[in-house]
Order: sequence, then C-alpha cells, then structure tokens
Amino acid sequence: MTPLIQVALGGAIGASARYLTGIAAARLLGKGFPWGTLIVNIAGSFLMGVLVIALLQFNGNRYAPLLMTGILGGFTTFSAFSLDAVTLYERGQIGLAATYVAGSVILSIGALFAGLSLARSLT
Repeated sequence: MTPLIQVALGGAIGASARYLTGIAAARLLGKGFPWGTLIVNIAGSFLMGVLVIALLQFNGNRYAPLLMTGILGGFTTFSAFSLDAVTLYERGQIGLAATYVAGSVILSIGALFAGLSLARSLT
C-alpha cells in the first residue's frame, strides 16, 4: 500500500474516531466545555509518544504514514504539534521549542480571529 493511500485511509479512521469521541464526550460530560477536543488532544499526544518508540523498537517505520500521519493526524493534529515541540526540546533547543509552542498557540488563535473577522465582513 502506497504511503498516500495509508495516509488517506488512516485519516478517515482518525477523523471518524475524533467525531465519535466528541459525540460520546458531549453525552457523558455535557456540552458546556470542549471535552471531546481535550480528550482527543491528550489521547492523541499520548498515543504519538507510544507509537514513536514502538515503531522504532520494532522497525515499523513503514507503518508511520498510516498510524502517525493518517490515524493520529485525522484524530488530532495536536499530537504532531506535541511531538515537534518535544523533539526540539529533547535536541536541547529549548528556546526554539518554547518559541514554537508560543508561536503556534498565539498565531493560530490570532489566525482564527482573523478568519472570523474576514468571514464576518463578507457576510
């Protein structure tokens, strides 16, 4: 199976799991807080950590497109963000890791506000 097909298949599985997790969280915990998003971000980051080590230990890098980019990428891109931040930190690039985290959060929220503003101005 080509890497692109692995990513596409995994993305469908991950996105479906994210959707179902959101529904379950809303039913179990209520809709007043984004529990589903919090749960998938934490679970996805945990699973990314497990997969990085497992794939290295068992020479399973050929499954990375399906499992990491596809399933976890469809489940939550926060897991990829978390891995990138920790990788920078573990390389000793602590300042760069902090800049990446702060920049990602601040710029992403800022971009969301900009998108809202643009879309509202057009309607």
